[in-house]
Amino acid sequence: MPKILVADSIAEEGLRLLRREDGFQVDVRLGLNEDALVEAIPAYDGLLVRSAVKVTARVLQAGRNLKIVGRAGIGVDNIDVEAATRCGVLVMNTPFGNVSSAAEHTLALLFASARNIARADRLLREKRWERNALTGVELAGKTLGIVGAGKVGSQVARVAKALEMRVLAFDPFLTREKAEEMGLELVTFDALIEQADFVTIHTPLTDKTRDMFGPSEFKRMRKGARVINCARGGIVNEKALVEALSSKQIAGAALDVFEKEPLGEHPLLALDNVTLTPHLGASTEEAQLKVSVDVARQCIDFFKRGLIQNSVNVVGLGDPQLAPFVALAELLGTLAGTLAGGAVLRVEVTCLGELASRDTRAVTVAALRGVLVPVCGDRVNLVNARVIAQERGIATLESRSTEARDYISLVTVHVETEGGRRTVSGTLRERKDPRIVRIDGFEVDLKPSANMIVMFYPDRPGMVGKFGTITGKANINIARMEVGRAERGQQAVVILTVDDPVPPAILDELKAATGGQDVHLVTLRE
Repeated sequence: MPKILVADSIAEEGLRLLRREDGFQVDVRLGLNEDALVEAIPAYDGLLVRSAVKVTARVLQAGRNLKIVGRAGIGVDNIDVEAATRCGVLVMNTPFGNVSSAAEHTLALLFASARNIARADRLLREKRWERNALTGVELAGKTLGIVGAGKVGSQVARVAKALEMRVLAFDPFLTREKAEEMGLELVTFDALIEQADFVTIHTPLTDKTRDMFGPSEFKRMRKGARVINCARGGIVNEKALVEALSSKQIAGAALDVFEKEPLGEHPLLALDNVTLTPHLGASTEEAQLKVSVDVARQCIDFFKRGLIQNSVNVVGLGDPQLAPFVALAELLGTLAGTLAGGAVLRVEVTCLGELASRDTRAVTVAALRGVLVPVCGDRVNLVNARVIAQERGIATLESRSTEARDYISLVTVHVETEGGRRTVSGTLRERKDPRIVRIDGFEVDLKPSANMIVMFYPDRPGMVGKFGTITGKANINIARMEVGRAERGQQAVVILTVDDPVPPAILDELKAATGGQDVHLVTLRE
């Protein structure tokens, strides 16, 4: 029974969805500081927040049962995502619920900045009728530069095009073909800030975007340009912005987000050419309802169906077509790692065929988990497998190609240890049933089982009988047997799938029968 802690206010509709699910315990506890949250969190499997609660490394480390943190909204700068990843805690956001609200607020600030709306309102309240001081500029015919042309940025672009604006876009993840389809001119960041009359920002706050707009950028902007930021505080360097506004290097700015929130005393408050709002981008009734329902549904899907949606620290798992390949990669990793034995130095995952056209990073992580769980235990999951591999000095490589020769899709896992290298390949029959089709160059057709004995030995008559005799005396039933060999009389491999785990003494007998040590018991997770 999952226990969910709701530590921030979310809409009642979201809470009702959670409480309606059988077996869910939902506790709403608002106003918890870090110490109180650290004390409370060990009892919970899930934590739901908005932007007020800070989910720090201390909180995450204390959450010994914590599996997910759900953010009702798009930004996760109040969550230590790196610490969550190290702790194996999944972080999900709700990136689509407030798209329209954020885009509309951006446009509201765009109009407000162009027409000096906020200043005009202040002057009128002071009984001052100063029309000449409030002359604005038209948007039609001007150039809008959009930094980040994702969901919000693309909505802003559509309205800007309708206003007869020229729209430039800088987005490292946007293809030229897609930009042309959207009616955008894809340009470099430098070209955008040098040509735009208005700049709107729609990127997350990362190490690369922090202080993206600083003294140098403002100096290169057009005289009379204006900046609108409804994304995240810290992308615009506020000290540099104050200097640019004060010197009239740029004509104006409109900000909904700040480096420190609440804003408090700040030089921006003394400037007439800036419009400020208190982080209202997602503050509409509709947006709050949408993100609350979204985060509740994602939480339910995770605990009841194992579905991962909108994760910010596990990639590729939102694709339902990828799920069976993720499961396949994990069992291939377990098999290759068990056969290799010893300290793992390197794991390489290759995806071929149709699969290669998808984002296969989750497949690689799943293979890593398969390799690591027998060594590190169940603390390894799809969230932290890559981090644990790095901590253990394991090199991870991934490659893909759309060519797969005999298979629609093929996954190959290579594991290199101090003792050698093992390679295992697998595919899906009818796109759903896993099959192991190659072990160290031996062609096989193996349906994976929870308990398997894998033996490499010189191919000679009578060996299969010996295996049957040894397991039969031990009352171990062989469910299936698969044999692969290169050439007659050369090396061969046999895989026995058995109904029950095999005692070590039986493995020793099988090793003696094969004349070597290359006999392995492989246990796969259900």
